[in-house]
Amino acid sequence: MRDRLTIIKVGGNVVEEEASLKSLLKDFSRIAGNKILVHGGGKTANILSEKLGLESKKVDGRRITDAETLKIVTMVYAGLVNKNIVAGLQALGNNAIGLTGADLDLIRAAKRPVGDVDYGFVGDIKAVNYQALNELLASGAIPVVAPITHDGHGQLLNTNADTIASELAVAMCFDYEVQLIFCFEKSGVLMNETDDNSKINEITPVLFEQLKHEGIVSGGMIPKLSDGFAALKRGVGVVVITNPAGISEGLRGTRLVLK
Repeated sequence: MRDRLTIIKVGGNVVEEEASLKSLLKDFSRIAGNKILVHGGGKTANILSEKLGLESKKVDGRRITDAETLKIVTMVYAGLVNKNIVAGLQALGNNAIGLTGADLDLIRAAKRPVGDVDYGFVGDIKAVNYQALNELLASGAIPVVAPITHDGHGQLLNTNADTIASELAVAMCFDYEVQLIFCFEKSGVLMNETDDNSKINEITPVLFEQLKHEGIVSGGMIPKLSDGFAALKRGVGVVVITNPAGISEGLRGTRLVLK
C-alpha cells in the first residue's frame, strides 16, 4: 500500500492575514504523514503593485504578468509570503523548506504563447521534478512551494498556484495516495458567495459547466475547479475545496468527483 501524501494549496485571505495563516499552519502541522504546501499571495502583490503605480490585470482569474509585475510577484511570492510561511511552520516544529520552481529544477514551464490574450511572463508547466520532491519528503522536509517557475534558460515565470498544486499532485500520485486540498476563506464552493450555508457538497464536471454558465462560479474559482478536475482525471484520488476549519474536521467542504 502506498503512503499518503497531502498537498494543500492555500490562498485568498487565509494566506494574507496573520491570524488566519497561523490557524491554517497549526491545522497543517497536525496532518499526519507526507505533506506539501503550495501558496499564493495575490492580494499582497496587488497592494504592492498599486503602491508602485502598476495596474493589476486578470483574465478569467489568471494574472497578466508584464516584466515589472514579474519582479513584484517574485519578491512577494518567493520572498515575503514564502518565508513567513516557512518561519511559521518552523515555529510549530515542522522542518519546512521554501522553494520556487527554479529551486532543484523543481518545475519547468514554458512562456504562454500569445493568443487572444497576451499573458506576458506567465508559465505553463511542462515538467515536475518528482524525484527531488521524493528526496525531500524522505528526508523529513516539508516543501513549501511558491508559484514561480522557470523555463530552463534563466527566465522566471509566474504560474497559477492552483495549477502548480494540481500538477504536483499528478506527478506524485504514481508513488503516493494523493489528496489535493484547495484551502481559502470560504467553507467550499457556494451557491451564494455571501451565504456560508449555501455550500455545494459535491460537484461533477457537468455541474461545473452549469455553474459557470449561470455565473455562480466565476473569477479565480474557475481555474481552481478546472485544475481540480484535471488532477482527478489524471489519477489523483481526492480533491476537496474547503477552509482551514474543514481541514481539521475531516476534509469537510466541496468534493470534486468525476461522476
